[in-house]
Amino acid sequence: MRDGQVDPRRRVPRTDLLLADPGLAAATAVLGRDRVKAAVVAAQERARRGEIAPEEVRDAAVAALPAPAPRAVLNATGVVLHTNLGRAALSRPAVDALVAAAGHTDVELDLATGRRARRGRDAMAALAAAVPAAGAVHVVNNGAAALVLAATALAAGREIVVSRGELVEIGDGFRLPDLLVSTGARLREVGTTNRTTLADYAAAVGPETGFLLKVHPSNFRVTGFTSAVGVRELTTLGVPVVVDIGSGLLARDPLLPDEPDAAGALRAGAHLVTASGDKLLGGPQAGLLLGDADLVERLRRHPLARALRVDKLTLAALAATLHRPDTPTRAALHADPGALRVRTERLRDRLAADGHKAEVVPAVAVVGGGGAPGVELDSWALSLPERYAAPLRTGEPPVLGRVERGRLLLDLRCVPPEADEAVRAAVLAVPGDD
Repeated sequence: MRDGQVDPRRRVPRTDLLLADPGLAAATAVLGRDRVKAAVVAAQERARRGEIAPEEVRDAAVAALPAPAPRAVLNATGVVLHTNLGRAALSRPAVDALVAAAGHTDVELDLATGRRARRGRDAMAALAAAVPAAGAVHVVNNGAAALVLAATALAAGREIVVSRGELVEIGDGFRLPDLLVSTGARLREVGTTNRTTLADYAAAVGPETGFLLKVHPSNFRVTGFTSAVGVRELTTLGVPVVVDIGSGLLARDPLLPDEPDAAGALRAGAHLVTASGDKLLGGPQAGLLLGDADLVERLRRHPLARALRVDKLTLAALAATLHRPDTPTRAALHADPGALRVRTERLRDRLAADGHKAEVVPAVAVVGGGGAPGVELDSWALSLPERYAAPLRTGEPPVLGRVERGRLLLDLRCVPPEADEAVRAAVLAVPGDD
């Protein structure tokens, strides 16, 4: 090395200075000092080998660390229950309940007596109050688990009679027939894909019948030359009727006239109803079981119920959701199109003032999450060039829209009004057109 030149390795930042950097300090609070320090040391070694400049050590260390997960995102897709985004967004009371339940709680303790109490009794009482037609209720960890518990307890080694038109695929390659057969039950398929009659069910009922299963095809529609059998008709055949309504609608909603609800199914005579908690109910992931008291108790006491038990966080969030059903899901479903247009136009005007041209266009939102197929919700969207999609999706916070015909559409239906400014800032962070 010539006189007067400084060895580049001497310019590599010290470890303690790097760890004090605000970005790396924030990562330390989440990932721990050892993991962040290892990334720093690895970046320093790269600089000493000449692979990166000393000034790049900090950025290289940050880049080597995993992104925080999960990341909160703004859902501007127009899909209310977006499965890839975790379906229902929890209400503020439910979030507060989660925080309160994070420590020690009275989840299985009666504080008045100091003795053990029924687990999650507040959530169970709230669910029972929400569906008075149910003789008893129980909760497991998701909708599929509710159906598995019913099939195991009621039909292991026996037959489940189900229409061929209701043997659905529930997502991620999982199929209802495979799920049911895994419990040790045998499927007795009746009818055809498009038409099943009461006589088809009656001909299949026999000594080996565990129950009749009625499944709502919540993620597709069959139209044309079709027929199906209602719950009330099935109850005339003298065997238990289990109804999987899927989407978690507890009471009828005029906005969704074709979506079955738990209360309606029970009034029609269903012996047991299963549903999901993180769809139209707007709560946490959970499997809801509602029905005849003796039947629900039989399921609750089955050994498998222990393996499917929900944790204290789920119970707390579920109870809060049931106590205060004005959830983000309900707000998004029933959002007034006129109010959405005003918000979107206001956002467009503010962006225009900052040099970002956008348009306001009519849009169609959907329920999503395997619920209410075919239901379209009139909406409005901010239209931007497609090139905005990737930077917004990878920004902070991530903003997800949908791309249609070469344009990115941002539908504010599922974005809280107080987050409109965050959407604006995210769009401004993307370089505009020259």
